[in-house]
Amino acid sequence: MMLVFPPLARPLAVVFMSLVWFVGALLSAPLTRQFEIDFGRDVPSRNLKGLATRSDGRIVSGPTVTDLNGPPIADILWCVQPAGDSRFLVGTGPEGKIVEVTLAPARAGGAAGDNFAARLVARLEEPQVFALQRLPGGDLLAGTSPVGALYLIKNGQVTSRVILPVDSVFCFLALPDGSVLAATGNPGAIYRIDPARLAGAGVNSSRISDPRMLAEKGITLFGEIRDRNVRRLALLPSGRVIAGSSPKGNVYSFEAAGGPPVILLENRDTEAVDILSLPDGSFYAALVATSSPEDRRISARPPVPAAKEEVENKSVFTGRSSLAFFPAEGFPEIVASRSGVAFYRLAHVDGRVLITAGEQGDIFGYDPQARLLLVYAGSSSGQLNDLTPLDGAPGRYLLLRNNAAGLAVVDFGASGLRELETRRLDLGVPAALGQLRFIRLRGLDSAALTLQARVSYGSDEMEGWSNWAPLVPRDGAFSAAGLRGRYVRLKVTLNPAAPSAFEIDKATLYDLPQNRRPQLTEFRIFSPGLGLVPAPEPPPPAVLSLGQFLNPAQGGAEGGGDKRKATFLTSQLVALPANRIVMWTVTDPDGDLLAYTFSIRREPSVEWTDLAVDTRDNYLQFDMSPLPDGVYLTRLTVTEQAPRPAGQRLSYVFETDNLIIDKTPPEITEATAMRTAAGVEGIVGGRDTLSLLYGIELNFNNGYKETTEHPVDGILDSREENFAFDVPADRIAGATAVEVVLYDAAGNRTARRLPLPHSRSP
Repeated sequence: MMLVFPPLARPLAVVFMSLVWFVGALLSAPLTRQFEIDFGRDVPSRNLKGLATRSDGRIVSGPTVTDLNGPPIADILWCVQPAGDSRFLVGTGPEGKIVEVTLAPARAGGAAGDNFAARLVARLEEPQVFALQRLPGGDLLAGTSPVGALYLIKNGQVTSRVILPVDSVFCFLALPDGSVLAATGNPGAIYRIDPARLAGAGVNSSRISDPRMLAEKGITLFGEIRDRNVRRLALLPSGRVIAGSSPKGNVYSFEAAGGPPVILLENRDTEAVDILSLPDGSFYAALVATSSPEDRRISARPPVPAAKEEVENKSVFTGRSSLAFFPAEGFPEIVASRSGVAFYRLAHVDGRVLITAGEQGDIFGYDPQARLLLVYAGSSSGQLNDLTPLDGAPGRYLLLRNNAAGLAVVDFGASGLRELETRRLDLGVPAALGQLRFIRLRGLDSAALTLQARVSYGSDEMEGWSNWAPLVPRDGAFSAAGLRGRYVRLKVTLNPAAPSAFEIDKATLYDLPQNRRPQLTEFRIFSPGLGLVPAPEPPPPAVLSLGQFLNPAQGGAEGGGDKRKATFLTSQLVALPANRIVMWTVTDPDGDLLAYTFSIRREPSVEWTDLAVDTRDNYLQFDMSPLPDGVYLTRLTVTEQAPRPAGQRLSYVFETDNLIIDKTPPEITEATAMRTAAGVEGIVGGRDTLSLLYGIELNFNNGYKETTEHPVDGILDSREENFAFDVPADRIAGATAVEVVLYDAAGNRTARRLPLPHSRSP
């Protein structure tokens, strides 16, 4: 039938027909798949060298991180303070040591040999040195745990020791007037320290709780909070002091003179691990939320470090870290977050926030202009606990590493290798790799990129991988012939001469998945005598929903199978003698279009008869009248169709259920009926050649009918059965005969009429 549109309607008709074509094309199931590579998600920190990835999936320029070689410092490195002339003071645990580290400038970039030397400055009585503050005259202030002691150290000698009424001293904050604030835990308090008066306090061995005695030693209470620990302090240009707590994770503000705090941000089961103030009066706070106390990243009583085997078997951190921004005038907001990662320290680098983290040695950045989180090159250790700027080198920081303990340098100005490697990418099924295309290269030519790929059929991170294969530029993309696997790793390397200001967008990897065989999930042979009136299939959609556009696989040719099956199940069944119905359900994992051939073979013949050839329907009905009685073997041949190319189409033969053609009625071998005082009772026995017997029907000549499908032996499972009946007298009053009908599972029936003689009177 031809559609004819009036002249004015023809433009709309063209649009309508184009839309119908577009919907049909979109809802078809393409064989080629597209795998999106989001570099911000798919590249771990440790796999970056001189590059960074952003949370929008792009690759940008980034710093280099170099792990330094040197002598062992301690099992745990807690804090670091610059001491001038490439020297740094490190607070450690669990032996309460303060160590001076001196970098070797010629080797700080990671050349062979030791990059630093270390010497012991002091050994304190407590196991953990959480806080250090170098004073203007060169003296050193130290705070410890699990006994909250304050130490003043001159030239490596302890000249003063005061034990505060707290468990831990977490950090120090130097004030412009020369005093120092100490953040403490259990209870959460802030003490102001006058270093000059502390110098004359002497070495005390007992805890001092009396405020007057503390004041005599130059220690006064600046402020206190209800939370257990004051974790971190920061000073704003206005003189206000910002404090972060744990285990609630609140952020507080104190006036310059101290006193009661103001809560700026309230949390729960969180640790405010660091605070970074900015010149305009705003500041950032790093928050780590944990789901259980076992996940807590910072403890008032740090445990002795676990053995290597215990560290390797430790459960993955399940908390979540966030970066909160507090404007000078306005309300705080969470500007970035990361799951499964613990933030540790914050720093300010070239207008961005630098974030050290764990538990995989991650380093992050936050760009306030783009409002995006960046992933920088990371360390081989598990945690980056602290950092401090290197002498006279903008954009260079010294990092404290833990698990394993050591030092590293992060350098935003270094030139050298710029490379990244993705994590293991799972294609879902084995596939042949096609081209890799970048959405867009900004400020960079494709000739400046070198790409490599390796594949594996197994998920093991270490073994089973192919060698790195170069991806050759072709047609504005990159590809390599013969790469097949389920898992893929990609390596991107930039030419050293490439510019530093560039952006590489997300990439799309095209692949052809393995063609998997169809699967028979359901097969049914209906009882004889039923005919099927199929429900009409719904017409193809003339409109396209947004969900179908965004997820075309949900509306693909096979994706609509559930809807077609639901429609098919509304078909009507009618009585149709000698008719048989066969129905099947076949699913194809790849969504291929399928054709079916249904065949039968009567034993013992070897010839197959095709009852349906290359049909798209999932059912068949046929007349069994021309077929002789017997047991027939059946098979269903499933063949993939276009758009799968002919050379790639799979065909599979399913051996299906036996089909019994039985048009012969069963034989009644025994039939009795006799009256009793209670009514009529009797027995009917019979046998059948092919089908199981199914039951008997009783038709009394007074109009009463009854059916019995429960055999004498209790189980209806044989081609030879006996059926007993017992009918009450009130139901067959006046009846003089009964017709017994024996029928089998194929619906064949045999009848016999039995008289009902009157019973003798006693």
